[in-house]
Amino acid sequence: MTEDQMHRFLSNNRDELISRCKAKVAQRPRRAATAAQLANGIPMFLDQLMRTLEAQEHGELDESFRISGAAGGDANALSEMGRSAAAHGKALLELGFSVDQVVHDYGDLCQAITDLAVERDAPFSVDEFRTLNRCLDNAIADAVTEFGIWRDASVAVQQSAEENERLGVLVHELRNSLHTATLAFAALESGKLPVSGSTGALLKRSLSSLAALLNLSLSQVRGAADTPHAEVFSLDLFVTEAKNSASLDASAKGCTFSVDEVDAALGISGNRERLLAALVNLLQNAFKFTHAHTEVALKAFAEKDHVLVEVRDRCGGLPPGATTSIFQPFVQVGDNRSGLGLGLSIARRHVEADGGALTVRDIPGVGCVFTIRLPRRTLR
Repeated sequence: MTEDQMHRFLSNNRDELISRCKAKVAQRPRRAATAAQLANGIPMFLDQLMRTLEAQEHGELDESFRISGAAGGDANALSEMGRSAAAHGKALLELGFSVDQVVHDYGDLCQAITDLAVERDAPFSVDEFRTLNRCLDNAIADAVTEFGIWRDASVAVQQSAEENERLGVLVHELRNSLHTATLAFAALESGKLPVSGSTGALLKRSLSSLAALLNLSLSQVRGAADTPHAEVFSLDLFVTEAKNSASLDASAKGCTFSVDEVDAALGISGNRERLLAALVNLLQNAFKFTHAHTEVALKAFAEKDHVLVEVRDRCGGLPPGATTSIFQPFVQVGDNRSGLGLGLSIARRHVEADGGALTVRDIPGVGCVFTIRLPRRTLR
């Protein structure tokens, strides 16, 4: 068989070869030959292979190498086949496949060509196999190289994003504690409140939280972070503590802060500091966005086997679709962009860590109701 005949063989059996490749792909776990995967894959490679053979048939070696590259490839410039193979490698990465899949796709075509040639009694010459192997070698090399470049870049971006989020969480929590401590100190500095009173206790607690956050950060740096301690505690005292912390924000914003009485027999369990930080985040978020001189309401009550803690604000409601995105890290939906957009994300993470759930209900034109749902516990 001459190269001219091989070219015609590939052209006449193009659809059959592609079909066989799809069948081989479908037999592998998690795989299906999609339009996206094939866009720069086997059909394009097959067409380029035929054009390479056609150029060689006419003695146009420069055109042949321009299409499919010289033996060993070219480190300085990709061939036409190399560019499409690189795009194929990138596409497979974006579809979530591994580097071995890149190699398999081109190996499938080689096997399909060989099998079909044997079935049709159409043996290839040594030169034809050399051309086929050169094209496969260059395509695989370029596809795998591009796959690796984009995979490494993707991993680097993900690691950077995770590190930024961890740093953002720390900064957010430190700023919250510092904000509360600053308000408490300003209230004490006026001379109207005793240091031994509730405001002084709030200042002390805020400073303790700052120290705890710094100690936690040091533990993480050393790779020896402690597992947060879980306990059963009074819902009434928990709400009272959140109330004391948020009352200064209410005063600074000029808003009314109402807190309903809580059944003294109700309890919840989990890491107290983590859950308190979640509730304080919700309250600070409410005072940040609620309209001036309106009301923020806090109440906690039992509902069958669960305890619900609700924070209701008067922000005017959320933009369309915001209820699904508002808990994502660094997402900010209001006009006030003074924060990092992490408060609600951190709050949900803290609540879920103790087996609870945090949701939001939008009341258009009025405001929002954030609800923490936790398993109900009985106090001893």
